[in-house]
Amino acid sequence: MTPSQVPTGPNVSGCFTEKDGKIFTYGDDLPGVITGKGPVGVVISYERGGNVCTWRPLSDRLVAAGYRVLLYARATTAYPEDATVAMAKRLAKEKGVKKLFLVGGSIGATTAVPAAEKLGQGRVAGVVALSGEIDAGEAAKLTVPLLQVGSENDTYGGAASLQAAHDAATKAPDNQLLVIKGGSRHASALFPSPDGQKVLDTIVAFMDRHKG
Repeated sequence: MTPSQVPTGPNVSGCFTEKDGKIFTYGDDLPGVITGKGPVGVVISYERGGNVCTWRPLSDRLVAAGYRVLLYARATTAYPEDATVAMAKRLAKEKGVKKLFLVGGSIGATTAVPAAEKLGQGRVAGVVALSGEIDAGEAAKLTVPLLQVGSENDTYGGAASLQAAHDAATKAPDNQLLVIKGGSRHASALFPSPDGQKVLDTIVAFMDRHKG
């Protein structure tokens, strides 16, 4: 993006503007956006040190598939569990939204499961966790569908961590695992990878199966 292309009006990290959807602020004047018009909502919580920009490929794909997507900025050191819950409650109040999915990358994936438990099965249609390290005890309590995606050799959320959560999530009515063999790309870095299309297809297919 050149200096002349940097948005000057309300935006989220320079990637989403009012042309994309409804811009809002929360907390200490942090921005977020709700894009799309579908009856099924999706809350995306990015990885620590990341931002909403690298999640645009997934957001655009979901909006095109008929979902309503909320992305939000947060302090880089913030633990996103409470923010995820708050954003889910915000999105649930949007007119026409009937169900919600929680999507997270890295720490956003790790905390998506306890966030889903706080919100309750009646509100959450499923959890999508990219490169997360979900606590086995939390995974064991999960009663909504779970999709985990990650790279085999990732140092956080690699194959061993994904498998452990997968094995523990015995109450999840659908417990899906996609491990990218031989790779080490982390969270949203999966989208522009050679396996990016497969990752996006898998996420959309999972949501389509459980959106009701």
